[in-house]
Amino acid sequence: MPAPRSLPSGGLDPRIADRLKRDAAGLVAAVVQQHDTGEVLMLGWMDDEALHRSLTSGRVTFWSRSRQEYWRKGDISGNVQYVRSIALDCDGDALLVRVDQVGPACHTGARSCFDAGLLDAVPGAAR
Repeated sequence: MPAPRSLPSGGLDPRIADRLKRDAAGLVAAVVQQHDTGEVLMLGWMDDEALHRSLTSGRVTFWSRSRQEYWRKGDISGNVQYVRSIALDCDGDALLVRVDQVGPACHTGARSCFDAGLLDAVPGAAR
């Protein structure tokens, strides 16, 4: 299987690739959000090729760190993520992928990977 690349892939627009700040493995965090409700669904990882595929195919593609391969949500489960928009944060080290999620987003069968319970935290207040 191909390893993620830390150098821009042939397919990703160099103007985008130049703005990315990748980790040591050549990856950028991709926060996935339901486009119409704002619900945060999951976090995935993308290299240049996964981002290129996501930008050009209409479906979200990730790099699996555990399996060392590209994967698209829904290819096996049918719980597809259709791209609505992709934004790069101000530092270039994270992506916000807004999607139309079909079915659960989490591999556990939950709608969101962030529904395992809130952690105890002291609430802050705006001044």
